[in-house]
Amino acid sequence: MTDALKRLSEEGVAIWLDDLSRKRITSGNLAELIDQQHVVGVTTNPSIFQKAISQGDGYDQQLTDLAARKVTVEEAIRMITTADVRDAADILRPVFDATGGQDGRVSIEVDPRLAHNTQATVAEAKQLAWLVDRPNTLIKIPATKAGLPAITEVIGKGISVNVTLIFSLERYREVMNAYLAGLEKAKAAGLDLSKIHSVASFFVSRVDTEIDKRIDALGTDEAKAARGKAGLANARLAYEAYEEVFSGDRWAALDKAQANKQRPLWASTGVKDKAYKDTLYVDDLVAPGTVNTMPEATLEATADHGRITGNTIAGTYDQSRKEIEAVEKLGISYDEVVQLLEDEGVEKFEAAWNDLLKSTEAELKRLAPSEG
Repeated sequence: MTDALKRLSEEGVAIWLDDLSRKRITSGNLAELIDQQHVVGVTTNPSIFQKAISQGDGYDQQLTDLAARKVTVEEAIRMITTADVRDAADILRPVFDATGGQDGRVSIEVDPRLAHNTQATVAEAKQLAWLVDRPNTLIKIPATKAGLPAITEVIGKGISVNVTLIFSLERYREVMNAYLAGLEKAKAAGLDLSKIHSVASFFVSRVDTEIDKRIDALGTDEAKAARGKAGLANARLAYEAYEEVFSGDRWAALDKAQANKQRPLWASTGVKDKAYKDTLYVDDLVAPGTVNTMPEATLEATADHGRITGNTIAGTYDQSRKEIEAVEKLGISYDEVVQLLEDEGVEKFEAAWNDLLKSTEAELKRLAPSEG
């Protein structure tokens, strides 16, 4: 084992775990990861909950009680997922207190079927914040066109947000603007801006997966030279945009009111292509004020053989632009790829939510008390 996770933390990168289950909570594993592996936050999504609920018997007692009450499957899912998030938030509370509310965070997603409905997303975010009832919760809202005004509205109500499914640099700038607009609303309403936090989840590996697929279809040596570069380049240029927005005049006024910067969060950091080192999206995306949320396999790989060599984003912007341009020159449209990935991201979470509905419904039926 190396000290890579410790070094990563010292470089200003918050290490969050991209996974949660009741077993992880009750076995003490989450507490252990916080204590020994520098984990300071947790992210969840519909796929993670679907996997957790469909495996093992950790949810049987609660599901039995819910079945006895004849609750709807939607209510059952909300009761189960918010219970896990609440318990994880309690375990992470000392981190939250020690970092002044910056870390020690647990994220929970609004129903992905609402991704294109602003009003319903806002209502769901308020409901989730009320149900979990912990100050260290982040409500996940997708960065769709309908999600942007929802982000502003929810931040304006003083609810902390994790903006998810960001793939494009243009959309990322819109997300930061939505956050600033939300802070301005909160300030006008007299809320304490120091209590409002946000992260912007910028997805990395999926960009390489989609672009590499198109590169492989071209098959030329020139095309192959561009493999595995777009994901990092895109994320690094996102960090450039972050530095720009959070040093501008609009931010300065909010900064004076004790507002918190919206940190970039590197998501989708598990390497999908075995040709690349398994710690690629950790080692090569080190910069202060960022979050890296890792599946457990990536966390373990980083602990074992990660190479943390200081800031690996500073000074890369010109090269990163060239790498995106090289992809465009091959006839692969950046705009088309990132829009496709956003659309697919929403669809995948919707599909996982539907699977979650089905598996939870099956469990409720299995555990329902016999009539009589």
